[in-house]
Amino acid sequence: MARFLLTLFSTLALAAQAVPTLPSLRQQAQIQQEWLRLRLERHLPALMRKHGVQMWIVACREYAEDPAFFSLVSPTVFAARRTTIYVFFDRGPDNGVERLALGGDSNGGLYTVYRDPGPKSREVYGESQWQLLKKLVDERHPVNIAVDISPTHAFSDGLTVGMRDKLMAALGNEYNGKFVPAENLALEYQELRIPEMLPAYRQMMQMVHNVISRAFSNEVIVPGKTTDEDVVWWLRQKVNDTGLGTWFQPSVTVQRKGLKPADRKERIVIERGDVLHTDFGITALRLNTDTQHMGYVLDSGETDVPDGIKAALKNTNRLQDLTLERMRPGRTGNEVLADVLHAMREEKINGSEYSHPIGDHGHAAGPLIGLWDLQQGVPGRGDVKMLPGTWFSIELQATTPVPEWGGQDLEVALEEDAVLDEQGKMSWVLKRQTEFHLVR
Repeated sequence: MARFLLTLFSTLALAAQAVPTLPSLRQQAQIQQEWLRLRLERHLPALMRKHGVQMWIVACREYAEDPAFFSLVSPTVFAARRTTIYVFFDRGPDNGVERLALGGDSNGGLYTVYRDPGPKSREVYGESQWQLLKKLVDERHPVNIAVDISPTHAFSDGLTVGMRDKLMAALGNEYNGKFVPAENLALEYQELRIPEMLPAYRQMMQMVHNVISRAFSNEVIVPGKTTDEDVVWWLRQKVNDTGLGTWFQPSVTVQRKGLKPADRKERIVIERGDVLHTDFGITALRLNTDTQHMGYVLDSGETDVPDGIKAALKNTNRLQDLTLERMRPGRTGNEVLADVLHAMREEKINGSEYSHPIGDHGHAAGPLIGLWDLQQGVPGRGDVKMLPGTWFSIELQATTPVPEWGGQDLEVALEEDAVLDEQGKMSWVLKRQTEFHLVR
């Protein structure tokens, strides 16, 4: 499988230099299945021991899936169906974590236990699903049972009230004192990446950059005719045509000399001299991207972007530098935020910071580094420590007065995905924007 992935991504890398494409659905499923195996083997045992959890139960049903559910199942699994119960039991360092899946069958009330790893991978029982769970738990005598309940993190709060009541009733009063919140276990399992994911993610970022560069070009925009809404729908159609998914719909905004923020309309014709902004994200292989880039429409007689507008982009690039320099394992999101904002003020940059983890979800599990309306820190979600082997969307903006616009402010908001690797080093997944996309 490792050789298959290497060959596949090498082929895709060559193709991506022209028009990036995704592998076939079958190949995507093979890739994702290998990722799942590696995550379950590498991360789950270490995290259960780190957080002192012997048994973790994830119970959910169709249309109310636990956020952790899709990080724990094969790529062809699309829902929890009637009820799905997963049991993870740590048998110790020498025996590893036993993985049990209790799946129901409407024929005769039979229920199936899938064991992975184990010599007997599939067994059929006559007990009800919850009776079977009780039997399996009794046989293992766990010292504690972690469940997904958290007042702080949605990623760790997937056990619904209905499922909790059924779980408590099934196991009985003897287990009441053994339940513990799986808050950090569930959070960190969804947060951590594996290096094998990065080649595919880099391909996705190449696709994003390619689509944005086309959207902010004369292929799509005719100054004086094309609207911001036209560009949004071109982006949406392109995502659909390319076989991608999206976790949020793209946006396009326009800034121009003499146009006040309060006067901006939802549908505005793009004119020469305009500065463009897009927020664009895609989903593929159950991974998500999040990117914000800037474009400029050359004015009559111009061959390049005016110096004042270039300077505004450089200020935001500098804020990106200040952010990456301060993101290190062991630091909380709030610590990074305070440090970045202090450095920003020292360099007289007027901006704000609102970076976030990315991966299994768009706004993903892990430490928040500010929110646009919480620049003083984010209680709870910003107190999480950064872990090596995680991904972030570096999302921020700097506002700069533009001399060519009579001192009017220009907001340059950028967002680019970055990696905090296993050695604790920050780097861009692909590259960041340092020059405006040009509409000539």
